[in-house]
Amino acid sequence: MRIDVAFTPAGLGASDLTGRTVFVIDTLRATTTICTALANGARGVIPVESIDEAMRLTQTLERKEVLLTGERHSVRVDGFDLGNSPLEMTGPVVQGKTLVMTTTNGTKAVLATTGASSVYLASAVNLATVGEVARAAAATTEGFLVLCAGRSGAFALEDAYTAGRLILESLGGRRHRKGLNDAALVSVDLARRYGTRWLRPLFLSAAGRELREKGFQEDVVEAASESRYAVLPVYADRRISLQGVPAVATSS
Repeated sequence: MRIDVAFTPAGLGASDLTGRTVFVIDTLRATTTICTALANGARGVIPVESIDEAMRLTQTLERKEVLLTGERHSVRVDGFDLGNSPLEMTGPVVQGKTLVMTTTNGTKAVLATTGASSVYLASAVNLATVGEVARAAAATTEGFLVLCAGRSGAFALEDAYTAGRLILESLGGRRHRKGLNDAALVSVDLARRYGTRWLRPLFLSAAGRELREKGFQEDVVEAASESRYAVLPVYADRRISLQGVPAVATSS
């Protein structure tokens, strides 16, 4: 078994990704927002790196079917339809729509997964569902990689904690440390330190503090809603869409 965590996309090479199952985490807030949008009927999410790219891409699509979505420094991009708040992703707003999305950290992490065999988005709100896939992946020779979006290229407490919770889900309660890299061990220790109290690490984190200061406290509360949605967002062919839980082949 091999379970790795990367606290940011920086420094990831082809050998870290090629042929592996990858779980991308940006708890505050991109993966939470995407899970919520898909659970409420969005057709899919197209992640892009820049604001300019998002606007150019939208011009090539049927505008009434597309929502420009994203933030910079936690605030909705001027001229965009939506920000990066899960509370904005209601059924009446997103149902049947495709979201073109750019965020400060999360979409960059998704785009950094080139070469992976499978890419899933994880957060507290879909922990039970994505945990089933992680459990199956942990039983394979290749195991899996958890890629945290981080914060401006640095460690983010809320993502590392979520990574630890996902690893514990994959282990099914076993206290197994063999095959975990150092970052995975740290993530598991954080998860055991805070237990199931999502709000504590989320509010203590720099991202959580900034969101509270900017009036997005309820987004943090929403992001702490464990397993609220039975959804499995999958990134493939430059698009995030909803899939049922797939079977992952176990090594013989």
